[in-house]
Amino acid sequence: MDKQSKIVIIGAGIFGLSTAYQLASEGYRNVVVLDRHMPPVPDGSSSDISRVVRFDYADEDYLELAYEAYLQWRDNPRYKGIFFPAEYILVGKANAYGRDWITKTTAALDKKKLPWHELESAASTKKQFPVLTGELASPGFFGYNNHQAGWADAAKAVAQLRDDCFELGVSFTCGRGGTVVGFETDSRKAIKAARTLAGTRVEGDHFVLSAGAWASGLVPMYNSTLSTAQVLGYVRLTPAEMEKYKNLPIYANFSTGWFNFPPHEDTQTLKIAIHGWGYTRTPTSEDLNAVQSNISSPPLIPPRERVNFAPADGEVRLREGLREILPELGDRPFEKLAMCWYTDTPTGDFVMDWHPEYSNLFIGGAGSGHAFKFLPILGNYMSLALKGRLPPKLAQKWRLRKEYETQNNPFEGDGSRGGPLRRELEPKEKAKL
Repeated sequence: MDKQSKIVIIGAGIFGLSTAYQLASEGYRNVVVLDRHMPPVPDGSSSDISRVVRFDYADEDYLELAYEAYLQWRDNPRYKGIFFPAEYILVGKANAYGRDWITKTTAALDKKKLPWHELESAASTKKQFPVLTGELASPGFFGYNNHQAGWADAAKAVAQLRDDCFELGVSFTCGRGGTVVGFETDSRKAIKAARTLAGTRVEGDHFVLSAGAWASGLVPMYNSTLSTAQVLGYVRLTPAEMEKYKNLPIYANFSTGWFNFPPHEDTQTLKIAIHGWGYTRTPTSEDLNAVQSNISSPPLIPPRERVNFAPADGEVRLREGLREILPELGDRPFEKLAMCWYTDTPTGDFVMDWHPEYSNLFIGGAGSGHAFKFLPILGNYMSLALKGRLPPKLAQKWRLRKEYETQNNPFEGDGSRGGPLRRELEPKEKAKL
């Protein structure tokens, strides 16, 4: 790509912003970011108050990359007040699925000579972490904890990255004029312009599609991505409870998909979530999808903030997990419920590849619910991928795969999901969104 070329980036999440920042840092002078809302985008998967930062992966490539990112979060002064160290507890119960993932993960940590600490029982874990008062993952408890972990204030990190882009001269167009609904192409299938909800055209030489859960409605993705919604819950804490739970570890049950964050000081809330198979939403005729084969997507128009809603069965799972570690809060009304939209791939791998049907369209994204922790290094790898310079094993892992196009349900994941199978949202649930 010529550094004078106009590069249009569609999507202002971590993939889009990190790419814009990296390219501008390298001397690209005509970088434009389009999105439905100025970042942090309220309903984007990169927004909200917190994201887990850890390097516990069964996959050696992700482990290596996540450890590289973790060191940046921990040591780089730019993340002071954004990254917060915390103990990370990974557990499962009498469930082979979660046990298998944890066994493979600890083996990968051993291979890299990175320390972890076995948790022998629920009782010994509660003795080590007295703030945990519930039965934990019983019966059949097993797990370990990692001292090298933490969490990042997602909105602050995205806002900082956005401002860094501004300082380097990256342009932003947001609102209806930044909401892309389709593309104009020439006879050779090169994209000439992005069409927006405002009826305007944004021309460019190269286009980067990093629109997260909305991307599959704009170009064919060959059944290689699936937009799924995960549930979040927020519990209001008193000042005394903020002090009581200030050292609460991150606790993830890989048999159920439930996990929590330590209390968030700015909002005085305890956030809990599910990393599971999630919910789908079949698009309607009002969704303006350019690709009719898209089988799931969130609503297009962003709210000012995430809608206060989660399906009833999701709320039950959130509360069950809360009772598992802190039963004294088990009946506390939720301050808010919400849904976070993942862009899943069959294997849980990201996508960083040129689209086979468009000569100048690059796909970057498919975070699969675990990309945020890579923010400090993500732009570098996106830039390498754009130039065809990724290490071969990563280029192979992050390719846009067409082999899933004829498969009915290839989304088996990376082994880290737990809980009930994915289901379609009911009409009354969709109306709440």
